Amino acid sequence: MAAPNEKGQSRPPLRGAQLALLTAGVAFATFMEVLDISIVNVSVRTIAGNLGVSSNEGTMAISAYSMASAVMQPLTGWIARRFGEVRTFAISVTLFVVFSALCGFSQSMPMLIVFRLCQGAVSGPMVPLSQTLLLNNYPVAKRPIALALWAMTVVVAPVFGPILGGWITDNYHWSWIFFINIPVGLFAIVVTYALLRDRESKIVKMPVDAVGLFLLAVGVGCLQFMLDNGNDDDWFTSKTITVLAIVSLVCLTFLVAWELMHKNPVVELRLLGKRNFLVGVLCLSLGMFAFFGGTVVMPMWVQEVLGYTATWAGFVVAPIGVLAIVMSPLVGAFQNKFDLRLLNTVGFAIFAGASFYMSTLSTNAPYSELALPRMCMGAGVALFFVPVNQIILSGLPDERVASASGLSNFFRTLAGSIATAVSTTMYSHRTTYHHAMLAENVSEGSRTTTEYLDRFQAFGVQGPTANAALNRIVDMQAATLAVNDVFWVFGLMFGLAMIAIWFAKPPFASGGTPGH
Repeated sequence: MAAPNEKGQSRPPLRGAQLALLTAGVAFATFMEVLDISIVNVSVRTIAGNLGVSSNEGTMAISAYSMASAVMQPLTGWIARRFGEVRTFAISVTLFVVFSALCGFSQSMPMLIVFRLCQGAVSGPMVPLSQTLLLNNYPVAKRPIALALWAMTVVVAPVFGPILGGWITDNYHWSWIFFINIPVGLFAIVVTYALLRDRESKIVKMPVDAVGLFLLAVGVGCLQFMLDNGNDDDWFTSKTITVLAIVSLVCLTFLVAWELMHKNPVVELRLLGKRNFLVGVLCLSLGMFAFFGGTVVMPMWVQEVLGYTATWAGFVVAPIGVLAIVMSPLVGAFQNKFDLRLLNTVGFAIFAGASFYMSTLSTNAPYSELALPRMCMGAGVALFFVPVNQIILSGLPDERVASASGLSNFFRTLAGSIATAVSTTMYSHRTTYHHAMLAENVSEGSRTTTEYLDRFQAFGVQGPTANAALNRIVDMQAATLAVNDVFWVFGLMFGLAMIAIWFAKPPFASGGTPGH
């Protein structure tokens, strides 16, 4: 299928060197945007100290970006139809580069927060439109490969973000985590605009759905802010978190009703009426929830219990990228020879097996025991994330791909945010629970307690120091039992996704095939 320009004329797909160059440009832009979600996380303490504020205030730089990006992603379809897909993408990348530079030059935390908010806002359309531009300019037969390359970039970037961010912060100035976006972004702008400037999508002048836009911005903004800060504020014991939850619930409820009735909705919620889109988004959200939840909890546990540094904690989760990078293009090339639901089931089964394996970790687990299941999960990423995006877009005409991609990426981002909040809270609460249960068995005069105290005394440790050492052992065991519980729950979620994916219905061709 040829890509139409803004006059409605069809152009043949790109081929050869032009297609390879477009893929590289779009992939770099996607990697840059997704990387910026996680690259700041490990640098927050350094940034906060350098700018003279507390670490809690520093986390606002993360919340501002996530909040603005989450609001803008579901708007992608409307913006792209109003201004053109190529033009919207080029302007988004250009402004992203500008605000990245301004973030690096920030001299105060309020200044950084404002520029991170702007950076997140302009980044919203970048990932959905990168997917759309690839699909619209690839030959139909090679579209699964385009989806595979895009999916690999989206999944791998957050894993390498903390490692790269930590290395830059430790060896250079923190501002370079923003400055590295400049050459990458400029390359993406030049390549995509040079190749696609005559391939602009059809522009439709539509009225602005001001009410829907307001409800979306307030509802999603409050929800994202609540998720980012809920754990630190002890959730609903905080009046601020409670108010944010109520406002978010009211706004999002009215948003759904308003958008379903509006003639020109700012968010195409009617896409959820498409069977394959709904099932695909549900499985994408379940998979991403459990995947990112584990990626958040594992580094916390290895640093707290095993004494790993931030960099080595990153190396624990990084092996997932190895098989993901190798297998994603292969899955994209051959997935049409298989039932996509079967590939997804195998992918979820690998995730579930790795999660259940990690639910048996102990306090003396070697690095290999931590890295091996993460490496295996890389195969699960390729078999899950690549086919599920094909299912999501199956049966949708090309002009609705941008809207569908924006909405599905919104749910993916939201699932990651909810996973971060839920997994850290679950880990904290289960640690407290297991500590209380274990402490009941650590009583003065009991045989086990006496044996441990005698061992400490043999090394010259006694009194309050020995009691503190014993308490540290209980802390480590409680945290380990807690992380085991978290991964066990994630294993069950992957099992649920294995069942849900079979509610999708063939055929799964994208672009013009009638939907279900």
